[in-house]
Amino acid sequence: MSTAGTALKTGEEVVQELPWRWRVQGAVFLIGGLGFAFDAWDVTLNGFLIPLVSAEWGLTKAEGAWVGTANLIGMALGAFAWGAVADLIGRKRAFSLTLLMFSVFSAAGALAPDFVTFCLLRFLAGLGLGGCVPVDYALVGEFTPAKVRGRVLTAMDVWWPVGATLCGLVSVALQPNWRAMLLVMVAPALLLGFVRRGVPESPLYLARSGRPTEARAVIEKLVRLTGAKPGAWTVGGGGPRPRLSLAGVAGQLRALWRHHPRITSAAWALFLTVFLLYYGALTWLPSILTERGYGNYAAFLVTTLMTAVGIAGVLCSAWLVEVAGRKWVIGLSGPAAAGALVVFATRLGVPGTAKLWIAVFGFVVELAIPALYAYASELYPTSLRASGFGWASTVSRIGAGFVPLLFGSLLWPYFGLPGTFLTIGVLVTLAALWMAFAAPETRKRRLHDDTAPAEVPRA
Repeated sequence: MSTAGTALKTGEEVVQELPWRWRVQGAVFLIGGLGFAFDAWDVTLNGFLIPLVSAEWGLTKAEGAWVGTANLIGMALGAFAWGAVADLIGRKRAFSLTLLMFSVFSAAGALAPDFVTFCLLRFLAGLGLGGCVPVDYALVGEFTPAKVRGRVLTAMDVWWPVGATLCGLVSVALQPNWRAMLLVMVAPALLLGFVRRGVPESPLYLARSGRPTEARAVIEKLVRLTGAKPGAWTVGGGGPRPRLSLAGVAGQLRALWRHHPRITSAAWALFLTVFLLYYGALTWLPSILTERGYGNYAAFLVTTLMTAVGIAGVLCSAWLVEVAGRKWVIGLSGPAAAGALVVFATRLGVPGTAKLWIAVFGFVVELAIPALYAYASELYPTSLRASGFGWASTVSRIGAGFVPLLFGSLLWPYFGLPGTFLTIGVLVTLAALWMAFAAPETRKRRLHDDTAPAEVPRA
């Protein structure tokens, strides 16, 4: 990284010091965010599908839970698989394939002749779409300048309540036709898959995987389009080109824990507990409300209110993570969101108060989730960024995948809603306390391409 004793900037440093331009990095943000919106749409749709599919096929509460479980387990495996694949074959290629798989199996699910086939197709659709979050965050993060990276990565989560709210509005309009609810997602998803072909490969990935010529071409184009003048620089980050294999995927998992066991354990604990809380509420809220006497139309509207309020939460989170730091936002808002759900559950008999507290939950939980996404994507070096995020997302979705089943067959019937949400809230609080001890604050910290991750200083 030096010539004649004078240190040169690396291409990675050049990218992270570029000025932000909406027509350059902003285009990647918008395209990546739309994929994230489809992820939200599909997860939210589970909650609307459960009461409708259960009514059509005469399912019990425990059987209907498999609608959410099958889809979320598919997403969990997809997050793991696509995050690892993105680190091995590139962000762009993985970026382009996730929605295609989702679209094919969503369309097939709308034609399912029976419940077992339907659950299988929901699993396969989730397997494709599960890759959107880790791949999108890795790609957007690696194109975003360091000085605005936290704000941009946190703002990425605004696409989640946008997608969830669109899902609610469409579901309200189309209910009780659940097959149409599935089909309506396919055309825009395929269109976005086509648009994604214009997104360049991450130059950080190209440099790391031994493709310096391609990396230099992408960086030079970014410099030109943003109007920057970086001076002399070298691509840097060279290394052997990775190959996709089971051994390579297993090696990535080992590398995550060698990189920093406390950081990885904190990330996994946060993802697991926060999303246990969120997916449990999101998946079962329409059913909770219909059981309390709401019609499908009213129950779907209240759920849509919860997701719509989250848009304001994301925007506030994007500001707070730069002012207070990632750890403070996550550590306070996660337990507070659980508290709002406990109050909601105890006040279900008072409709106005219950709606207020579910709206509070929708706002506060969206302070925590975008901060957590930004935080996790900053904890790892380039070589592990997508797979590190992907494994954390996998853990969360495996846990959350069983939430519909456990919630519908055990927790809700036997422990009641307040006790269920209180138990999950305690777990969220414990994970936040472990994060405070085990992981560093990443506010304004430069993304790094560490070739010796085991030597990263401990927090």
